[in-house]
Amino acid sequence: MSTSSLIESDRKHLIHPVASLRAHEQRGVTILESGRGAWLRDIDGNELLDAFSGLWCVNTGYGHESIVRVATEQMSRLPYATGYFHFGCEPAIRLAEQLVELAPNSLRHVYFTLGGSDAVDAAIRYITNYYNATGRPQKKQFIALERGYHGSSSVGAGLTALSSFHQNFDVPLSNQHHIPSPYLYRSEVGDDPQAVIDASVAALRAKVEALGAERVAAFFCEPVQGSGGVIVPPKGWLKAMSNACRELDILFVADEVITGFGRTGPLFACAAEDVEPDLMTVAKGLTAGYAPMGAVLMSDAVYNGIADGAGTGSAVGHGQTYSAHPVSAAIGLEVLRLYHEGGLLANGVAQTPRFEAGLRDLLDHPLVGDARSRGLLGALELVADKTTKRRFDPALNLSERIAKTAYRNGLIFRAFNDNILGFAPALCYQREEFDILFERLRQTLDTVLEAPEVRASLA
Repeated sequence: MSTSSLIESDRKHLIHPVASLRAHEQRGVTILESGRGAWLRDIDGNELLDAFSGLWCVNTGYGHESIVRVATEQMSRLPYATGYFHFGCEPAIRLAEQLVELAPNSLRHVYFTLGGSDAVDAAIRYITNYYNATGRPQKKQFIALERGYHGSSSVGAGLTALSSFHQNFDVPLSNQHHIPSPYLYRSEVGDDPQAVIDASVAALRAKVEALGAERVAAFFCEPVQGSGGVIVPPKGWLKAMSNACRELDILFVADEVITGFGRTGPLFACAAEDVEPDLMTVAKGLTAGYAPMGAVLMSDAVYNGIADGAGTGSAVGHGQTYSAHPVSAAIGLEVLRLYHEGGLLANGVAQTPRFEAGLRDLLDHPLVGDARSRGLLGALELVADKTTKRRFDPALNLSERIAKTAYRNGLIFRAFNDNILGFAPALCYQREEFDILFERLRQTLDTVLEAPEVRASLA
């Protein structure tokens, strides 16, 4: 098909995720054709530096021949194996074992999903089952963070605290609640890290007290909030929230769909603060986006509560046709090997200072109010007034301007609607690619600043 035919066919038939459907019809699709390392090529031959790893997921970079090889070999040997009826396959068993070995010590069991949204959904279902099975059916209230993202399933979207995921979807549900985000740049308690941590713990305690501790099931959080604007909490925040959950007798669930697999430095962000969750959700970097897969990891206590509640005569009624898919699992094993034996984790850690410095250097730009990061996960927050932190008028459509300008400059990243720019470069990035990233990023910001209406809006 010609490019124009593909664009027209897309416009007529393909529904795109998290998009204004009418705006997409008017705009038309941008078709990507190939990728290698940190670079993408579109169907018109434009070379693009991907500073977002696809959708926070292609942590290895594109085009790893070893991943393609193991996927091909597995497809030839056994392209599908059901996990139902007590069947299984070697790649999934080995991958579960390796994840347990590498994850926080509290997590001993793995259920494989197709991605992050259904990992969160599965976690909610298992938590509900656990409390019912252990004689505490009243524990049905769930707490998460404002600006949090926990997928777009029918239930998980209610834990997500972003308006577009709620509009016309009848969520949040009545048993889903949110407390303020540990948003250091815009915190009501100021910019003292310990004060932000204390405020979060106090907010969690107050919410649990208001709901009744005997009614609260779990607290869900991302170690770094992704789609909410890359909100990086102070160090020590995750541990403090985990400890508070223990004291309050509610389950602590770490959503590491974005932060897992080297994105923040260690394989899992929980490791940086020695946090041992009751459950953890992962996806994205698990297969580096080369095939769909996610997982829920759970503790012995949760697993045994569910298992004992069902006994030997009753099935635990949760499952999916493609759970523990052998091809995805084989890819996951190879991706884990590349993180460790292939040196990708080490390279990500080694390149982090260059990434952090590049973001900080842009604080001198007239549009930039804040630069924040952890590992290779970062953001710039654009403001109209650096002193008051006043946001730009939404009518400027600044994020759309920036995204279009960046694309013309051969650069892809995430421009959120509230003028936060998100970055998640692959762990294979080298210094030269960071140099290109920040050169093109500054060029993009300079071009946008030249627009009279943008310059006029600055304090």
